[in-house]
Amino acid sequence: MTVAVLGPGAVGGALAVRLALAGEDVVCVARQETAEAIARDGLALEHRGATLQARPRAAEELDEPVELLLVTVKAPGLDEAVARVRTTPELVLPLLNGIEHMEVLRMRFAGVVAATIGRFEAYRREPTHVVQESESAVVTIAAGHAVPALERAGIAVHTGGSQKDVLWEKLARLAPLAALTALTQRPVGELRNDARLTTGLREACAVAAADGASVTVADQWAIIDSMPPDLTTSAARDIAAGRPSELDAITGAVVRAGRRLGVPTPTMEDLLARCPA
Repeated sequence: MTVAVLGPGAVGGALAVRLALAGEDVVCVARQETAEAIARDGLALEHRGATLQARPRAAEELDEPVELLLVTVKAPGLDEAVARVRTTPELVLPLLNGIEHMEVLRMRFAGVVAATIGRFEAYRREPTHVVQESESAVVTIAAGHAVPALERAGIAVHTGGSQKDVLWEKLARLAPLAALTALTQRPVGELRNDARLTTGLREACAVAAADGASVTVADQWAIIDSMPPDLTTSAARDIAAGRPSELDAITGAVVRAGRRLGVPTPTMEDLLARCPA
């Protein structure tokens, strides 16, 4: 199978390495500097004390037919990245945080299916070197769809419910967590007793329910309770490093959905307003 990875950062780079080593024909689509580095040096994935090396193809633009397009850019770079895709993939699997990216992608592509990636923590040490800190990764896909290439690469794939169920299942807990970790620069273990996390989670679940998703506070809180105490969020790391963050695409998306659906979100509005831009 030919798989294109749009945005080979931490998530995309890790998936590209595993897919290439599983025998898939992988092409990484990235900005010129990154594409040239991957073409020259390949990609490395450091995990569990070992380093996996792969040599996927790389290009600045995608102009060849592909069966699967994995969209793994962060939300602020989505429009620019999509403009570099000149073909129509059979299946588009966006692994972004939030919900608003779906409309952007569906305006451009036909075969877009809701999906998320969870239990995954990694960072890009260099343009061609990804360090995965979590034990594994789980890709959840809307019911009625399958991606055998990911399973062949050893990536756990779960089938979720409806497209809204899949997107909101992650966003409902991530929206308050991203804002609170970004604002306080404290890990999850130190925030479980913060009342703002509890109220923010209730607000997000209320918005999700109003949008037609089957998400409950109890289920979400059970997941938060199971998280490693030192876990933080990519939004918090980006804010700390002075990089553009996904806070608007995560917490901001829930606030905007709440306004659209008539569900108040005062806690998350306050958190978002207090976070650095």
